[in-house]
Amino acid sequence: MSARKPLIAGNWKMFGRRADLAEMTALAERIGPASAAIDVLICPTAPYIAAAAQTARITPILVGAQDCSPVADDAARTGEVSAAMLAETGAGYVIVGHSERRQFHGESNELVRKKAEAAMAAGLIPIVCVGETRAERDAGRATAVVAAQVAESVPDKGSNLVVAYEPVWAIGGDRIPTVPEIEEIHSVVRRTLAERFGAAADGIRILYGGSVSPKNATEVFSAAGVDGALVGRASLKAADFAGIILAHPAAVR
Repeated sequence: MSARKPLIAGNWKMFGRRADLAEMTALAERIGPASAAIDVLICPTAPYIAAAAQTARITPILVGAQDCSPVADDAARTGEVSAAMLAETGAGYVIVGHSERRQFHGESNELVRKKAEAAMAAGLIPIVCVGETRAERDAGRATAVVAAQVAESVPDKGSNLVVAYEPVWAIGGDRIPTVPEIEEIHSVVRRTLAERFGAAADGIRILYGGSVSPKNATEVFSAAGVDGALVGRASLKAADFAGIILAHPAAVR
């Protein structure tokens, strides 16, 4: 097993209300001592980050955001939220470059890199998302696409970050990549990071994301090179998310 501490992150997307933050307390109760061996992160939608951070003070759960502005300083950017503001609300991580941001907002690798840089400047740990579409995989371009995304989306300075491999075609679906397919892409990500950061790349966690559930979590975590998971809707309910966390071989029960 890797010496890197596993990270299992829940991306609540545009789901949930303030009352649903009670799931964080319920989650902490369900996973018990597993939280000592695994970093567990919840990323609620922006209006609830501060409230989630308050709840997290009495649990071992970490709190993050789902996106941030690429502009590090105060600016006339209506509707945007800076990484520094997120840090003040209690976030410690921020997801950047999620496939839904790339798809629905046209975010480029360059923009994702700028967001990651802004996050790091504010003391946040960016979770940089990469992944291929179905068409790109069918064309045999999955490894090339992901390698290019890592090379162009990950900042040059500093290696205090996380990379999440999320095959776009598997998100919200019934099929996920096979273990060999997951291992192949994670190996490509690791190699690309090593070319950039050398030995420091050994400390960068690489997560798998894409329809992770309690039913397939054990299989996902069995793949070599997987340091945790980025979980979508299955992280909204404590029972489901706990089932994923406790499936990790590092979980202390």
